[in-house]
Amino acid sequence: MSDPRAARRGTTTGARASGGRTAGRRDPGARTTGGKGGSGGRVRVAARALFGLQARLRWVHLVLGGALLMPFWLVGTVVVGPLTDTGKTFATSLVVQFGAYAVALPLAAIVGLLPLARPLSVGITRALTGVPAELFADEPAHSRAARLRTSAWFTLHAGVGALVSGASLALPPFAVTLIVAPLSRSVQDFLHVPWSMRPFDQVLLLPITGIGMLLALAAFSAAAGALLARHAPVLLGPTPADRLAAAEQRAAELGERNRLARELHDSVGHALSAVTLQAGAARRVLDSDVEFVREALAAIEETTRRTVGELDAVLGLLRQDGEGADRAAGPTLDTLDGLLSRSGVRVALRTEGDPASVPAYVSREAYRIVQEGLSNALRHAGAVPVSLWIAVRGEELEITMENPLPDQAPVVRPGGGRGLRGITERAALLGGRAAAGPQDAVWRLSALLPLGGGR
Repeated sequence: MSDPRAARRGTTTGARASGGRTAGRRDPGARTTGGKGGSGGRVRVAARALFGLQARLRWVHLVLGGALLMPFWLVGTVVVGPLTDTGKTFATSLVVQFGAYAVALPLAAIVGLLPLARPLSVGITRALTGVPAELFADEPAHSRAARLRTSAWFTLHAGVGALVSGASLALPPFAVTLIVAPLSRSVQDFLHVPWSMRPFDQVLLLPITGIGMLLALAAFSAAAGALLARHAPVLLGPTPADRLAAAEQRAAELGERNRLARELHDSVGHALSAVTLQAGAARRVLDSDVEFVREALAAIEETTRRTVGELDAVLGLLRQDGEGADRAAGPTLDTLDGLLSRSGVRVALRTEGDPASVPAYVSREAYRIVQEGLSNALRHAGAVPVSLWIAVRGEELEITMENPLPDQAPVVRPGGGRGLRGITERAALLGGRAAAGPQDAVWRLSALLPLGGGR
């Protein structure tokens, strides 16, 4: 007698096993459905590649290339036509047609060497091929490599475009004629369809041949458009010389921006530091020392007036295109006495040599270095005495500034200041060097500028 529980366990085990085998086995129906869906997707992808918007735009691009070759082709027919057996200039024979095509291509290559050929080609190609705009070079081709690449592109575009244009003119009418041939005996006579061909063959073969010709034309056009789109960035993109020129232009623009930023920082920053110090001192003795307050206000007025003039000069540089900007414009060491008298600190100046003999562009940078040194002393040490040495020795200008260190550590601005970095940049641009830091209970700023550097 069998155990019902064992029977139930056996049934359950069998069901599990059966279910496991069913789950592990692929469903043929599902595979068939997925195959149909995948086939349909491939058909849609192929149709989009042949007749989609991008394919149609690239076809227009190729037709424009054929139009560009037309003047050169006409010249070719004038050259080749009289050399054939017919002796006619505009003969319709294939020999004349392809002979003119062979003559037209070198002429197109010569025209492609013109500098303006590249921006014109880039404008058409960017709009119709779907290639990202940033891959092209918009400037005229001036270097030899750029002109050769543009010539190769112009010849390729015109040559392939002429083939696609010719096929687009000739094949569609003939293909339509084949498609409608089974419906008209007169069309069959025009096509010289043999009477021995069975009606079934006419209905089947002629339309299929016509449709196949149209598909072949679409495939050829799509392949040619993809070929040109693939080579467009190489032939119409920037050459290494173009990239180097663009990098140099960016570096020049960045250098100009940094220069103007240093000018604004040094002139405006120094003025604000001096005005703040003078105003604070005047406020503290407002009721007890009227004469000092009067002098402080006069210093504030002079400082702001001078700074407005410098600011106007810097803004004037911003309004220029950079070609006519006078880089030596601005205060120089000749006007250093005005800066020191209204700086808000006592400055002991010692000179060696003749500062007036320093070239203007070096003297201007030296003035800004001294100005920033005074601003740095005002911000961090207050109204402390400053020692300044300016020495012209041979072909170098040496600047040294010292002021006592404050009793407390100076308050550091978030992100740090830009003054000392600006001094270092000014010295480096002239081929010199600068350093600043505490030495023997004083803060020392030193700069060495070659008189012939930075031209």
